[in-house]
Amino acid sequence: MRRVLILGSTGSIGTQALDVVRANPRRFEVVGLAAGSDRETLAAQATEFGVEHTALGAVEAEQLVRDVEADVVLNGITGSVGLGPTLAALETGRTLALANKESLIVGGDLVTALTRPGQIVPVDSEHSAIAQALRAGERAEVRRLVLTASGGPFRGRTRASLESVTPAEALAHPTWDMGRVVTTNSATLVNKGLEVIEAHLLFGVPYSEIDVVVHPQSIVHSMVEFVDGSTIAQASPPDMRLPISLGLDWPSRVAGVGRPLDWTTATSWTFEPLDDAAFPAVRLAKQVGRAGGTYPAVFNAANEQAVDAFHEGRLSFLGIIDVIDRVVDAHDAPDALTRAALADAEDWARRTADKVIAAAS
Repeated sequence: MRRVLILGSTGSIGTQALDVVRANPRRFEVVGLAAGSDRETLAAQATEFGVEHTALGAVEAEQLVRDVEADVVLNGITGSVGLGPTLAALETGRTLALANKESLIVGGDLVTALTRPGQIVPVDSEHSAIAQALRAGERAEVRRLVLTASGGPFRGRTRASLESVTPAEALAHPTWDMGRVVTTNSATLVNKGLEVIEAHLLFGVPYSEIDVVVHPQSIVHSMVEFVDGSTIAQASPPDMRLPISLGLDWPSRVAGVGRPLDWTTATSWTFEPLDDAAFPAVRLAKQVGRAGGTYPAVFNAANEQAVDAFHEGRLSFLGIIDVIDRVVDAHDAPDALTRAALADAEDWARRTADKVIAAAS
């Protein structure tokens, strides 16, 4: 019986994790739940699963991680506020099923310095796919990682045609049902840029050996190319319960958690190169990742401010990346990476982004 602590239990990742637990009561036990602000739903979840230990907000969630005995902590919190709970899980030696990519990206070396081999199990579908594919060979045999991207709702559009898109159009993702920030990040491909940084930090692969390819069907979740020319791909219908279940009990598989592909039906999968001119976020993210330090935190914070401004009608869709670029370019990183330095950098990035947004309005 795996004792599971779920952070972000009322969100998309958290509720699907509870689906997995609900279907496998003899395999998983929920020992703690944390939500952002939805007290009513959190209480209902706690009642259903018989959970005594709950928390509201990231600060309480971090303390919950330190106080509650668990085998695995699923961090499904959205945003960089998930850094504290991520560090707490690693410091207490628990397995961390990581869906909160921002905490790894923002924390960078702070997170990796605390991580034992195999302690972080990625829950993002792309990184779960890579982790599964990497089991086919040795690290020295890996030539490159290939992250797939659906292309979002604007796949195939030119940069000029994106100037007038609306928030409603940006939220119309063709495959995944996600929150406002993540869905918008998928439309700008900021999400894929963040995933490139995450892949580098998780698997220790240089940025020059991490590529992105557009795969609109979202069946192949990512691939690993080996030195002998072989490529190992993980394929399944889009369903986050599969990577979540692997995160909860890695490397064991949970029977029946997802449906298999139907190989009796004719189908086509396509792969297209990424259009860097229309979607420069991946290129910018690689630059930020190489710079390291507080630069990824600044990239992420500026993006969050820009996304809010876009949905409030204060910024165009293309303005999101423009704001990030200008804020990153203006940043001077401190000499040492600490939690205080990260907090200061994020605060500076948000204030600077707001100024850039106000000047553009």
